Amino acid sequence: MKRTVNGISAGSLLDVQWVKSRASTAVGDCVELAALPGGEVAVRNSRDPLGPSLVYTQQEIAAFLDGARNGEFDHLV
Repeated sequence: MKRTVNGISAGSLLDVQWVKSRASTAVGDCVELAALPGGEVAVRNSRDPLGPSLVYTQQEIAAFLDGARNGEFDHLV
């Protein structure tokens, strides 16, 4: 299983399907995620689609989403 490293150019991840929230704005102010072949999840800023991406395990993404659902990050916005 190939492991993708943090900071890899999102532009080099050509064979993945990037998705974003329906709540994202039309001008691209959003975060996009993509499932990678090795099971990890890549995250990129839509304003810089060829820039760096951060790579997380499925467990890390699940923990983040759980925290977001529980309002743990609401004070940041």
